[in-house]
Amino acid sequence: MNIGGMDPQARVMIVAEIGNNHEGSAAKAEEMIGRAAEAGADAVKLQTFRTEHYVSPSDPDRFARLKALELSRQDFTRLKAVADSKGIMFLSTPLDLDSAAFLNDLVPGFKIASGDNTFYPLLEKVAGFNKPVILSTGLADLKTVRRARQTLETVWSEKGLDPGLAVLHCVCSYPVPPEQANLAAIPFLKQRLGCVTGYSDHCLGIEAAALSAAFGARIIEKHFTLDKDTPGLRDHQLSADPRDLARLVERVREIEALAGEPDKRPQPCEAACAVAVRRSIVAARDLARGQTLGPADITWVRPGGGLPPGEEPRVLGRRLLRDVPRWTMIDLKNLA
Repeated sequence: MNIGGMDPQARVMIVAEIGNNHEGSAAKAEEMIGRAAEAGADAVKLQTFRTEHYVSPSDPDRFARLKALELSRQDFTRLKAVADSKGIMFLSTPLDLDSAAFLNDLVPGFKIASGDNTFYPLLEKVAGFNKPVILSTGLADLKTVRRARQTLETVWSEKGLDPGLAVLHCVCSYPVPPEQANLAAIPFLKQRLGCVTGYSDHCLGIEAAALSAAFGARIIEKHFTLDKDTPGLRDHQLSADPRDLARLVERVREIEALAGEPDKRPQPCEAACAVAVRRSIVAARDLARGQTLGPADITWVRPGGGLPPGEEPRVLGRRLLRDVPRWTMIDLKNLA
């Protein structure tokens, strides 16, 4: 999977989720993009919507609240340019079909919110743009996730496309109680789905987001704010501020380095001590020339460098061609 020139399999992708924490101010959103870039995030993400296509006017309080957070198309075009100038990837979650079409010219891939992983018309719409999709899985069980994936893949298959899918474990609560973060779902999704997996965090603090890297998250999304004490939106309190985000980036890179590769082989740093800690087959006592070696005649001690354990059949039952003092390595050249 490649999104915006970045392969999450090669390097964990850290997304600063601005969401609506800009409070409807494009100027504030612009500042947040710059601060996220300074903190070392790989991408910023907002939400793009037309309120009338997102929530019902029959809930006037909610409608008015969302309308106040709505940015214009011109705002998003400007914010994309700002992100480009800061060297940080620009993403936004479309929350209606028209917004998805608008974003197609601005983003290298599409993020689907947890609330919309069953919004199949939206999934079909974004699938038609031949761009990677990042799917959050809050509120969903495995069956629901698989249906969402199938919806995307059906469109891709019909068009002969395969732009790539990443599935993010997410718990759709604000904030998530630590005992319900369920980070073990990350490797579970990887094993069951066989695609890039990650984590969209709604816990307080940065610990869960950082630890998700140890569970195999290759895309990590953390809500971002300039000030966690900002009144109003509940997202502020569970967001990372610039200092938190910089520390999260640092922690993830540390964990990523510690995690290494899904393989088991000796590491280069082990070479220096390999001989010292391995064992060799040696004489258990002074042995005389002509003696036939039996089990009581050998033992195993450090260092290595001689015949290793497991090579006993090449030694036992053979006759010595010379004397071998106790603790001397058994050399096949001295056996008949």
